[in-house]
Amino acid sequence: MVNKPELTVVLVEDDAEIIEAVTLTFKIRWPQATFLSTDSGQEGLTLVEKHNPDLVILDLGLPDTSGYNVLKEIRRFSHVPVIILTARGEETDIVRGLELGADEYIVKPFRQMELLARVKAVLRRQEAVSEELPLAIGGMTLGPSIRDLTLKGKKINLTRTEGIVLGQLMRHVGHPVSHAVLAKALWGEEYPGAAESLKVYVRHLREKIEENPSDPKLLLTRIGAGYQLAKPE
Repeated sequence: MVNKPELTVVLVEDDAEIIEAVTLTFKIRWPQATFLSTDSGQEGLTLVEKHNPDLVILDLGLPDTSGYNVLKEIRRFSHVPVIILTARGEETDIVRGLELGADEYIVKPFRQMELLARVKAVLRRQEAVSEELPLAIGGMTLGPSIRDLTLKGKKINLTRTEGIVLGQLMRHVGHPVSHAVLAKALWGEEYPGAAESLKVYVRHLREKIEENPSDPKLLLTRIGAGYQLAKPE
């Protein structure tokens, strides 16, 4: 998907300057990309359902509804990669967006090359992860979708980003996986702030797989080395 010249993007955004900036940014890498833009969350849902795009870029502050509501509705019927692009930079906003199923969260103002790097990484991992599943270790199985986790017979829904992090840890079970390795799996490269983003994803994973997230027994922090998955019983 990353190398194909045609790319269909649905952009749900009410700021004309942002629409222009995003469109120009994409022309650097995908000059033939097709953009379908709207300032309406409801219209954005219709576009996603009708056109089955390769990517959705979603603002949170929309005139008719919350971007969070749009994201929740998209996830009812589609696994399309969604990048939130918003002025809201509070941790609670980022956490909520990722928990609802966003694949990336970028705070405005954005840098052109960072946006391109994040988009390319999202599309690359969208294409690659399906070839590596399912993974099974002890009582833990990830797959057939990167979002589908079964732990001791219990089905747990993950975001795509959480699934990629967990998949990396499962492949190296019992051994630390560095921030750099996890960042490369997620974004293609490490970038400033990657470690902080990883903390958010790991915290969410712990809330889903640990009996006591404050005292983790499965997903362990290894100071100076990264994160490690202990083999589930």
